[in-house]
Amino acid sequence: MEYYVIGDEDTVLGFSLVGVSGTACHNETEAKLAWEHALENKNYAIIIITEDVASFIRQTVDRFLFSESFPLVVEIPKRGESSTRDLKALVNEAIGVSL
Repeated sequence: MEYYVIGDEDTVLGFSLVGVSGTACHNETEAKLAWEHALENKNYAIIIITEDVASFIRQTVDRFLFSESFPLVVEIPKRGESSTRDLKALVNEAIGVSL
């Protein structure tokens, strides 16, 4: 089970430092391509996507958030935005169990 991150360059770079691969996106076309790439690789069990990039492909992301069971999708704030929860809390909320 692997993670895959889709977001801005800083987010993708940050995750790459801990061994998580990903794609930086700046527009809807790039977001769609990154999403398709993530779905093609069955090893990616958790897709982490920043809220700003998710907004480019909102309908697709929402379908996975609310109806699909695999892969797990976790939306995180983009770099620089504050959140009251850390990544572990976001994943725990998404899967419904505590890791």
